[in-house]
Amino acid sequence: MNHAPSPLSIPGFVDLQVNGFLGINFSSPNLTEESFEEASRALLSRGTAAFLPTVVTGSEEMYERNLPIIAGVMQKSEFQGRLLGIHIEGPFISPEPGAVGAHPPEFVRPPHLGLFEKMLDWGNGCVKLLTLAAELAGADEVAKLAKASGVTVSIGHSLASTEDLNRLALTGASAITHLGNGLPNLLPRHENFIWTALADDHYTAMVIADGHHLPEPILKSIIRAKTPKSIIVVSDASPIAGLPSGEYTTLGNNVVLEESGRIFNFEKQCLVGSSATMLCCMNHLARLNFLSLEELTTVGFENPLKLIGLTKRDVSHEANLYFDNDEMQFKLVK
Repeated sequence: MNHAPSPLSIPGFVDLQVNGFLGINFSSPNLTEESFEEASRALLSRGTAAFLPTVVTGSEEMYERNLPIIAGVMQKSEFQGRLLGIHIEGPFISPEPGAVGAHPPEFVRPPHLGLFEKMLDWGNGCVKLLTLAAELAGADEVAKLAKASGVTVSIGHSLASTEDLNRLALTGASAITHLGNGLPNLLPRHENFIWTALADDHYTAMVIADGHHLPEPILKSIIRAKTPKSIIVVSDASPIAGLPSGEYTTLGNNVVLEESGRIFNFEKQCLVGSSATMLCCMNHLARLNFLSLEELTTVGFENPLKLIGLTKRDVSHEANLYFDNDEMQFKLVK
């Protein structure tokens, strides 16, 4: 007699960084309620139990328009417990080449209390995570307001020093956004943000485990240095994730989505998000075979929720994953 595989005790994975899906850009001036719902449903059917839609660096008008759209959909019963909040990544990031990454530099600006207060208002209480650069003047004040408003502060697209990270930790900053990425291709051998962030025990490190953003030895080293209790896997899914390979314009970048899944801007020589879902990322990590199943569920489900102040009870989705020990992969229960 054939028996269906037993689901895991988790309902899927939690992704704190999703820029869009199936060609739908959450930071686009053309985003609609309907298109946002379409992208969310598609992603939530593919092993992601819940996620934070991410709005990246853009104009003030874009935030004023898009944050209420996303917050409004979050209130619908279909998406409660599935869309857990909004991640605002930028515009308070480093304008330096490399550190700015794929973000449009023309919209990058110094941390500004007034603008962040507007973002909180436009987000209608749904903003859960803010990424900013620790070294910028005004970062402390914005981080303090975020913390007081129930928003987790993460440091990213930053060239912060040890002193900068220590200072922001005092304001309540507690995470690093996609550690090892959003940085110049060439860094000083010793005095650089990667070492600084690895050494600071105040911070949980988010990592993009899609097989492209971090070479295997780097991914292993980050996880071993931070240990699984202080690691969170994210997809950093690009708006063109889920589409076939080819040439696209996304997030203001001309890119090639390669057969391998890598999304690359050859002009800037940088990646522009990933084409992966959390299920893809977690299976890449599982195949490396250096974390236990318990540790994998910690970095892919428990830690993301903990960082934004939530628990398993806040995710309203039944378990639909199992782990195939022979193939070392998570699979959807059919």
